[in-house]
Amino acid sequence: MDFERTIQQVANETGISEYTLRYYEKIGLMMDIHRAENGHRRYAQDDIEWINFLKQLKATGMPLAQIQLFATLRKQGLGTSKQRREMLEVHREKMIQKIQSINKCLDVVEYKIERHRRNETKVESKN
Repeated sequence: MDFERTIQQVANETGISEYTLRYYEKIGLMMDIHRAENGHRRYAQDDIEWINFLKQLKATGMPLAQIQLFATLRKQGLGTSKQRREMLEVHREKMIQKIQSINKCLDVVEYKIERHRRNETKVESKN
């Protein structure tokens, strides 16, 4: 594995602050981060991909406790693949429900926009 990125580089690349990267490591979201001889963290491409996945889970509303459980299962290896898949399937269903709810709200907003356009046209035609 090629451990070449510093914590500052990773923060810039991922948009996650150095503080948050350290916090993620502290609470067990990150696998053991490699350290250089001077003790500074060094991140590999796999670490970056995992951080980006964590960002996606968080952005899509997965609670931190669930993300921590997922990370713990990941550390345990391939034997937990079924559990992780099931967790992701449950999360996917919640995402689908949220998308459907947002789409219904969008439909109402679209309807209202069109209604206001029609009203504008009526006002303009009277002038």
